[in-house]
Formats: sequence, C-alpha cells, structure tokens
Amino acid sequence: MSSVAIWRAGVTAALLALAAAVPLTSNATLVHVGVFVLMYVGMAVSWNIFSGFSGYISLGYAIFFGSGLYTVAIFTKHLNLAGSVVFAFLPVGAVVAGLIAIPVGLIALRVRRHTFVVITIAFFFIFQLMAYDFGFTGGSAGILPPYLNWDPNTFNNPFYYIALVIAVLSILLAWAIWGSRFGLQLRAIRDDEDRARGLGVKTMRVKLTAFAISGVIAGLLGGLYFYFQQEALPEFAFNPFLDLTIALMVFVGGFGTLWGPVFGALLLEPYLGYAQLQISNSYISEVVLGVLFLVVILFLPRGILPTLAEKLTSLRAAQQRSSAEMGASRPSGRASAAGALQAAAA
Repeated sequence: MSSVAIWRAGVTAALLALAAAVPLTSNATLVHVGVFVLMYVGMAVSWNIFSGFSGYISLGYAIFFGSGLYTVAIFTKHLNLAGSVVFAFLPVGAVVAGLIAIPVGLIALRVRRHTFVVITIAFFFIFQLMAYDFGFTGGSAGILPPYLNWDPNTFNNPFYYIALVIAVLSILLAWAIWGSRFGLQLRAIRDDEDRARGLGVKTMRVKLTAFAISGVIAGLLGGLYFYFQQEALPEFAFNPFLDLTIALMVFVGGFGTLWGPVFGALLLEPYLGYAQLQISNSYISEVVLGVLFLVVILFLPRGILPTLAEKLTSLRAAQQRSSAEMGASRPSGRASAAGALQAAAA
C-alpha cells in the first residue's frame, strides 16, 4: 500500500471516529444539527449517483423522499408501532420509493436532458397534489408518528447513528459505482449519449437503474425524517425547496464527482440550520441560496473541489516548468568540464 493510500485511509478513519463521537458530547443542539447534516450528505450523494454521473438533472428527488416518508408513516399509523421497532419499516419506505422510481423513470427518461428536467418537475407537483388530496395521507393535516418515550437527553442519538450509517453506505455505494463498468457507462452517457448507445451501452436500462438507486436512498431518508421531525405533512414531504437545496449542494461541491456532494452538504447544511433558527423570514434564506446558486453556475460551474484541484494542478505544473527551465539554463560543473576537454582536444 502506497503512502498516499495509507494517508487517505488514516484521514478517513479519523473523520469517521470524529463523526461517531459527536453524540458523546451530550450537546443536544449539535447532535440535532448533525442528523440533518448527515441526512443531506446521503441525499446529495444519492442525487449525484444519478444526476451527477449521468448528466440528467432531476428536480423531482422529493418525489421519492416524500413517498418513503408517507409509506413509513402509513404503516406506523395502521400498525400502532412504538419504540425502536419503528425503524424496521425504514427499508419498506426505501423499497416503495424505488418501485415508484421505475414507472416515473420509464416515462421521464425517454426524453433528453432539458425536457427531462421539466417532466420531473411535473411529476413532483402531481405527487404533492396527491398528498394533499388523498384521504390515506391525512391531507393537509398529515400523519403524526407514535410517541417515542426515549430518554430526552439522548433522544437524537439513534437518529444520528442511523443517518451516519446511511450516509457512509451511500458514499461507499457511489465509490463502488464510480469504479465499476456501470459507472463508466453512466459517465459515457453524460459525455455523449448517442455515442454511448453506438458502443453498445443499454442507455435506458443504465439510466433507469441509477434513477431507482437514487430513489431507494431518498425513500430511506424520508422515513427517517418522519420519525425525527415527528410529522408527515405534504408541504415538507414534497418540498420543492428540497430539490433546489440538494442540487445546489452538489453543484457547489462538484457536480459529477465523488466527494463534491459530501463537501457541499457539509458546507451548506449548517447554514440552513442556522437560517431556520435565526432568520424569521424564510424567504431571505431562500433568496440567499438562489443567489449562491447563480454565483456558482456563473463563476464555479464545475464546483469548488474540481476548481481547486485544477488550480493546484496548474500551480504544480508551472512550478515544474520553472524548475526545468532553471536547470536547463544553468549548466552543471560536469558538463562545463566536458566542454573544456572537447575544446582542448580540438
């Protein structure tokens, strides 16, 4: 194992240990914010698995988040569940969200990128209206979760560790996909879909698979959100602001990269938490995020991490060229002596 690999493994282990130790601080506010940060890390990474790797920008991610949320809420309500057993239904929400992604994807993915964005928005509003109008969703009154009679001092800890596991598994899944043939096919679609199809890539199957994977993780986190926030309301389950926020996080960090979504979520989610607690007018925080989105698209279209990597690479290349030019212009003593001998022999 090279020194670079050892260094990366050590840094990763240290970060995981630091993240796992957050609940040990007994700071309820810090753990509360940490749950949301980890949830957004998982959502940003899963959104990037489809949109970042394939180039198809989805603004309907909240469809699967809300579907998983309501699935878990409905099961919990009708089965009168309580205690830690409620977490057993999180995978159910993930499966339902993944199944919903299949017919949605079969329709939306038949078009090209720009039209796909519009279709995902249309699907989003269809699901939001259904959540308001259907009786089994509770309508505008929503569904309340069971009372979880846990110790108030450590109430957030189970949510934190579950969110941490989901975030880590999402990152590992993204890493595995990136290095696989499947990931190579997704990136080929992003670069030139027609050429990828000509090379034998089953583009529809590849895109649909990534779309469903993204939906599964979204549904899993939606169910966790239901228990953590103690509510299932249409305006929060199917929130258009969620789609904008996740897309912004990925673009800020680095669209289509491995670590860009993680960096973007870690950078922006603490601000969102602060804005919710300190800014009375919610529209101000939304305007700030909108302006930030425009700035990133105009001046950092590839995101912070890829831009920094390019700058560092250019700086190193410039230093190497400078060193090479200095070496070429300064003859060594041995070369000078050889020249003198040749001159004497002549």
